[in-house]
Amino acid sequence: MANEFSLPLYEKIYCKNTIQRALDVTLLFLLVLLLVYRLFSLKNHGFPWLLAFVCESWFTFIWVLVVSSKWSPVEYKTYPENLEKRFPDLPNIDMFVTTADPVLEPPIITVNTILSLLAVDYPADKLACYVSDDACSPLTFYSLVEASKFAKLWVPFCKKYKIQVRAPFRYFLGDSEPLNTAANSEFKQDCLKIKAEYELLIQKIEEAARKSVPCDLTGELAAFDNVERHNHPTIIKIILEHKEILPDAVPNLVYISREKRPKQPHHYKAGAMNVLARVSGVMTNAPFMLNVDCDMFVNNPQVVRHAMCQLLGSKSERETAFVQYRQVFYDGSRDDFYGNQFVVFLKYMCRGVAGTQGSYYMGTGCFHRRKVIYGLWPDDAENEAQNHTFFDEFGNSEAFISSTAQALKGNKGFPNNLSNSLEAAYQVASCSYEYGTSWGTKCGWIYGSKAEDALTGLTIHKKGWKSTLHNPEPPAFMGCAPSGGPEAMTQQKRWATGLLEILVGKNNPIIATLTAKLQFRMCLAYLWPQVWGLRSIPELCYAALPAYCILTDSHFLPKVEEPAIWIPFAIFVTFNLHTLREYLETGLSIRAWWHNMRMGRITATSAHLFGLLTVILKLLGLTDTVFEVTQKDQSSDGDDTDHVTKFTFNGSAVFVPGTTLLLLHLISLLALSLRLLSPVHGAHGVGIGEVFCSMWVVLCFWPFLKGLFEKGKYGIPSSTIVKSAALALTFVHFCTT
Repeated sequence: MANEFSLPLYEKIYCKNTIQRALDVTLLFLLVLLLVYRLFSLKNHGFPWLLAFVCESWFTFIWVLVVSSKWSPVEYKTYPENLEKRFPDLPNIDMFVTTADPVLEPPIITVNTILSLLAVDYPADKLACYVSDDACSPLTFYSLVEASKFAKLWVPFCKKYKIQVRAPFRYFLGDSEPLNTAANSEFKQDCLKIKAEYELLIQKIEEAARKSVPCDLTGELAAFDNVERHNHPTIIKIILEHKEILPDAVPNLVYISREKRPKQPHHYKAGAMNVLARVSGVMTNAPFMLNVDCDMFVNNPQVVRHAMCQLLGSKSERETAFVQYRQVFYDGSRDDFYGNQFVVFLKYMCRGVAGTQGSYYMGTGCFHRRKVIYGLWPDDAENEAQNHTFFDEFGNSEAFISSTAQALKGNKGFPNNLSNSLEAAYQVASCSYEYGTSWGTKCGWIYGSKAEDALTGLTIHKKGWKSTLHNPEPPAFMGCAPSGGPEAMTQQKRWATGLLEILVGKNNPIIATLTAKLQFRMCLAYLWPQVWGLRSIPELCYAALPAYCILTDSHFLPKVEEPAIWIPFAIFVTFNLHTLREYLETGLSIRAWWHNMRMGRITATSAHLFGLLTVILKLLGLTDTVFEVTQKDQSSDGDDTDHVTKFTFNGSAVFVPGTTLLLLHLISLLALSLRLLSPVHGAHGVGIGEVFCSMWVVLCFWPFLKGLFEKGKYGIPSSTIVKSAALALTFVHFCTT
């Protein structure tokens, strides 16, 4: 027995990265050397030299943040086979799924995510799945009801044959086979039966989606009659409830559409998550919670056991406030055309951040301790008197206050009859419940940013909690990345907006380091993404600088004959070879590296710029930020030629800066080639370096160049071209006069 209790559940592995560190430091040294050279020669040069110095100072600061974040990478290895030997009575888990728009997030995607959650390898009586529908869509509810019928077939099938991929749409693609059952005739019969039932489920949902009203609003659906999306009462429906433990039982499934009223703030996803926390608190009150986006299905059926290894196996609870799983995307283009699969970012940056105070909270694929979400500080577990001060901050529901007391003590939840908790659930899901409480400020998911995940994670870390990042094989969860230019830009703009809101708010990581328990290197790790919006200004200026120098016959780089030219040349070569090495080591192609480098320039000068402008307008009180839902696509054709080789556009103003930069450089290069400019004036005229940089910018914005001549969604709209041409010509006029 003693040996069983000493069995390890996980181990922390420190990764060697000597070469990585050497290259990072070499590049930092070169950047500092360039700044020193510019500073000492500043008086001998004009405005371009000064602007280059300011921009490069900013880039050096960014690189310091990157080097610090990547410095000490760690990985975790778990031993789920030891879990039940150490903990025979496994804890309960409440699983949260959020969806907000049945058009942008089709119900069939949500259904597959839920089916994969219901089928995980974990005792069904220990699980409950709560679905938040912020669109109050009868189509979504109807789809869940139909999916619950299919789940009674799918879940036993998966567990009987040990199916690895438990999202039906992925399993029936034919690229997955259960272990040791390929020749089993019984399995083949069951598989054909299940596949036919799944196709019938798809047919029902698609037929309902084509109707203006998906189904008769009677019976359980009567609650959706005459409801408006932003003006409706709370709707909570218990779709599945296991009242006795059976071998083929399916976990509880509850649908929630919280109350919304036009003049009352609902705080977007953060508000939905807090309602899920409260409703689950009065119904099942599991000590641990998993939250996933509607498109992130379970890809590894052992994921709950992997997470419990870290949450239960740590020597101190403060070491694992939450366990974050890396985001992996299915059906993305093979060479990551839109640069949004983040493979290298997750391998190098996220593993490095995990070696500081722990992983970022990324908003999906994350297991939380309920007591931590409720606002508990690490030291409060030993001070029960302080725990009681929380009770006045959670609202006026006696049922919820009682469940909170149990949660803060770390109790395992109650085997409650869900129907008996409905009245309390409706109370805590009302839009007025949070008035006068600490929800969104001290407890729950924190309000004040469209990047509620980053803000909530920062709030947890500044209390002194730590977290972990786990990367099992196969990947724990898989989701769909934006599949077009507009969708990618929308996502990047939302992130830049939300992250900058944190930086300029009271939860700034610098303040958290000075006044709370956020570690210094964790502060630097948080600053790196939070300055994306601010970074857009030096990125834009630096990208326009070569064109300015060509048009004004000036220069911002040393001349070819000067020894100092080797400094920027070495930086350019070292950076590109260094990043290329990272991509090749991760198993990606040279083309994937180039697509990510190119998209880095495009998003920094467009989506991030608009994120900055949005926050400025908010600070001036002229407008408020809006949470923009990204289009979800369940297409299974990841190698479609158009998706690999063509960038898509729409009429959004976010494409104006990129188009303007492209036109500006084309005009400057054309003017230079036609000798419309005055001759080079000795040592102070434009040089080869500026011409090369201008051509490099054109290369980075090559998709925009192709978009000038394409039609339809692959072409830049004429209105965008006209606006960009006007801005480019204005800039040229300014330079030449």
